[in-house]
Amino acid sequence: MQRSYLPGIFAMAAIVVASNILVQFLILDGLLTWGAFTYPLAFLVTDIMNRVYGVGPARKVVFAGFVTGVICSLIGSQIMLEFGPAVPLRIAVASGTAFLVAQLTDVTVFNRFRGGVWWRAPLISTLIGSALDTALFFTIAFSASVTVFGPNADAAINWAWEAVPFMNSGPAAPLWVTLAFADWMVKLSLALIALIPFRVIVQRLDPAVRAV
Repeated sequence: MQRSYLPGIFAMAAIVVASNILVQFLILDGLLTWGAFTYPLAFLVTDIMNRVYGVGPARKVVFAGFVTGVICSLIGSQIMLEFGPAVPLRIAVASGTAFLVAQLTDVTVFNRFRGGVWWRAPLISTLIGSALDTALFFTIAFSASVTVFGPNADAAINWAWEAVPFMNSGPAAPLWVTLAFADWMVKLSLALIALIPFRVIVQRLDPAVRAV
C-alpha cells in the first residue's frame, strides 16, 4: 500500500466513524441528524483521491470506508437499547449497501467525466452518487415494500411508516420519505459547497504528484 494515499484512507475512516456517532443526534424536529452533514464528505474524499491518485487508490479508500462501516455496525449491534440493538441488521445492511454502491458509482462516473473543466467530474459524480446513496439506504432501511428481513425487523422500524405531512407541510406521506428527501437536499447542498475544498486540496496535491 502506497503511503502517499494513506491520509485518504484515514480521512474516510474518520468520516464514517463520526457519521455513525452523529446519526444518533436529531435536529430540526427529527428531520435530520448531525450525521447528515458529515457523511457527504465521504464523496469529497473519494473524488480527491480519484483526481490526484486515480481510480485504483480511490476504490481502495472506498473499501476502507466500507470495512470501517461494517465494524461500526458490528459494535452497534452489540449495544442494546430499550427497543433492541442500536444498529439493527436491516439498518446495517442498508447502510453498507448504499455506501459501497454509491461510492463505487461515484468513482466510475468521476473517471468518465475526468476531462474538461475541473468541477464537472466531482459535481456530476457526487450528485449521482448522493442520489443513489439516499435512494438505496432509505428504501432498504425503511420501505414497507422490503420484507426480506422478517416481521421482527419490520417491527423495529414501523415508526417510519407513519403517514405525516411531507416536509411537515405537504400532503401525507410515510415519514421515511420526508427523511430521505431532507437527507438528499443536504447532500445536494454539500455537493456544491464541497467544490471549494476539492479545488483547494487538489491544487495543493497535484504539484507533488507531477513531480514524482
